[in-house]
Amino acid sequence: MKNQLIYILALLMIASVFTGCGSKSADTAKETHENHAEGEGGHEGGESSHSEEEVGVVHLSDLKFNSLKMKVDSLPMRALSGVVEANGQLEVPPQHEATVTAILGANVTSIKVIEGEKVNKGQALAYLSHPNLTQLQTNYVKSFSRLQYLEKEMQRQKRLYEEEVGSGKTYQETLADFQAMKGEVKGYEAQLKQLNLNISKIQNGDIYQYVPVVSPINGYIEKVLVQVGQFADPQKEMFMIVNTEHIHADLMVFEKDVHKVKEGQKVSFRVESVPGEQLEAEIYSVGKQFEQNPKAVHVHAEIESKEDFLIPGMYINGKIHTESESVKALPEGAIVEDEGKPYIFIAEAHEEDGKTEWAFQPVEVRTGISDEGWVEINLLEPLPEGTKVAWNNAYYLIAEMKKSQTSHSH
Repeated sequence: MKNQLIYILALLMIASVFTGCGSKSADTAKETHENHAEGEGGHEGGESSHSEEEVGVVHLSDLKFNSLKMKVDSLPMRALSGVVEANGQLEVPPQHEATVTAILGANVTSIKVIEGEKVNKGQALAYLSHPNLTQLQTNYVKSFSRLQYLEKEMQRQKRLYEEEVGSGKTYQETLADFQAMKGEVKGYEAQLKQLNLNISKIQNGDIYQYVPVVSPINGYIEKVLVQVGQFADPQKEMFMIVNTEHIHADLMVFEKDVHKVKEGQKVSFRVESVPGEQLEAEIYSVGKQFEQNPKAVHVHAEIESKEDFLIPGMYINGKIHTESESVKALPEGAIVEDEGKPYIFIAEAHEEDGKTEWAFQPVEVRTGISDEGWVEINLLEPLPEGTKVAWNNAYYLIAEMKKSQTSHSH
């Protein structure tokens, strides 16, 4: 009986061991199966992750790299000058513009110039004629003759008075008449000089029938505002003249940028009405008073090469080049904007079966000042030492990257 119990207990123990082993094997198999499933999922996820990584990278063979003439180098430091955008118009200083009037009312008998014609200071622009002008000259001749008589009479009375032959009263009266006539003659002469008439000739009896209207400055006829036969009032504007040799750029710089602008800085600008022409100028004066609407300061720049098509009043768009500073920068072709964000491309070379393959990965950056085809690059995170970047063809690389994304999405 005792032996039977021992035998039964032994059987139970063996059964228990096998049951445990079977359970453990099942658990192990289950775990193995789950791990295998996870491995398959992980492998798929790895492919997906790898695919996503590949979508964000552009691969180029060495042949393609060379055919595109890709340039790869480190991110360099470069001295760039900042730019202040400023608009304005072409102006001429007031001393180089003139409005010509008739001075005295008269009829226009002839006009000697046309709009756009170059004229010199003192050149006759037109001729006037009127009885009033003739009368002015005859009145002058009479006054001048009277003055000569009174001068001799005054000297005679002075001698008589000094010799105590004539009375002092007569001498004083003659002297007073002489002084009054002298003032009258000078008044006539001032008017005749304004009319650009030769006073010596008039004194000799030569009366001008036609009075010239002359240019007060060198320049070009901007406007002719009269016609032949028209009566020109004394204040009537007859001609407008401008000396375009002194034309300059008058730019408006807003308050936030005024501190950056100084005399001697270079300005590049375009004339709105003449597309494609870029001109250069240099600042010679910065205003000291703000215009209130908009709040800006006048900045005047001397144009280096004055073209014939430049006319006062033309609107211009300018860029003032401020002081240089050394910054990280790349050529414009190395930067591309995608969905409103600027990117550059990191470049890495790999050896595949003895051949060089290039991988380009986009990196989001921020751009700063630009100058002569170079743009400041501000990194969001520092690049590892020795990192190479693409200096050109950023648009091509982003296009290839998008093509890759499209193919993977299908």
